[in-house]
Amino acid sequence: MRRILCILLAGVILAGCTVPKSDLVQPVQEPVDTTAEAVQEEEDKVMKLKIDDTEVEVIWQQNEAVETLRKAVKDEALQVQLSRYGGFEQVGSLGMKLPRSDVQTVTEKGDIVLYSGDQIVIFTGSNTWAYTRLGRIADADADVLTQDHDAVITIYTEE
Repeated sequence: MRRILCILLAGVILAGCTVPKSDLVQPVQEPVDTTAEAVQEEEDKVMKLKIDDTEVEVIWQQNEAVETLRKAVKDEALQVQLSRYGGFEQVGSLGMKLPRSDVQTVTEKGDIVLYSGDQIVIFTGSNTWAYTRLGRIADADADVLTQDHDAVITIYTEE
């Protein structure tokens, strides 16, 4: 009999310790806008590009290479010496490898691509090759793309 009373008493105590279902319900959070346009707008505000001393607006791609580059320049700007090549592009070593997702591409003036995983290329003309797209300079007719000299680019973030 004592054993039965102990079991019943333990059941009553444990029943009083349970959490009501209403306390387990979490408040509904507002949805986050994850559309490609919203994500792109946020990313465009973060990573910047200068050619020599002129800041240019870049429409960055949404891919692993760009995200890796963004993380690399988060705390310290990256400067890359570009050299003219072939009369239609300027090429420079990033000093690091970025993830590649190369596809056969026809480039245009203003395109920014990754070549060979560690070279950044800014086009002043057109070419066809397998590249990973990084972005595009919004004003492809900018004077900085028509200058006939090697350039220095700076990639940085601005918070």
